[in-house]
Amino acid sequence: MNASPAGDALIALYPILATLTARARQRLEARAQLVKVPAGATVFDERQTCQGFPFVISGSIRVVKAAPNGRELPLYRVTPGETCIISSACLLGQAPYNARGVTEADTTLLVVPTDDFQALLGEQAFRDFVFQLFSERIADLMQLIEEVAFRKLDQRLAALLLGKGQRLHTTHQQLADELGSVREIVSRLLKGLAEQGLVALSREQVEILDPAGLRRLAGG
Repeated sequence: MNASPAGDALIALYPILATLTARARQRLEARAQLVKVPAGATVFDERQTCQGFPFVISGSIRVVKAAPNGRELPLYRVTPGETCIISSACLLGQAPYNARGVTEADTTLLVVPTDDFQALLGEQAFRDFVFQLFSERIADLMQLIEEVAFRKLDQRLAALLLGKGQRLHTTHQQLADELGSVREIVSRLLKGLAEQGLVALSREQVEILDPAGLRRLAGG
């Protein structure tokens, strides 16, 4: 990549790009597009055709699976230095997206067009990079499947609360989105936790009162 600030930032986040051949780097510099997306925007949606391979330079993308009734199950986040395996899978299989990606903050992407992504796969280092990320994401998704299938919602809620500090500035809807549930159920569970003295609830805030109790609940 070139020595511009943007190029330096990209190499710092994705060191693998520094190992590309000179021809591959030149093609990437000439063809990749810098795209700025505001917070809350849909980057891709189900049944859409994938138009390119995104590198995240700043911000983040929340990838979810949506049900017909509007409920969503969060699959993973893509942050700077990471890539989206669903985008990779769509490009490799020439198939449309089967999930939705929404920006969580103002996000800057470097998007590599489809043809150039296919060309980059001819580079051993880049191909290894893509498939290593596949392996890591699949392990994360298997853990998610295990939690959804085998852990009760109150256990998952307790674990989620423990991972966010003593005071959580969040809404019941945001917690429901994180858990792939609905607000009414999460509100009921939070009220139950408050009645047990585990948390204290106020407007858009949850305060952890008994971390040890939450850990016991999370562990079943």
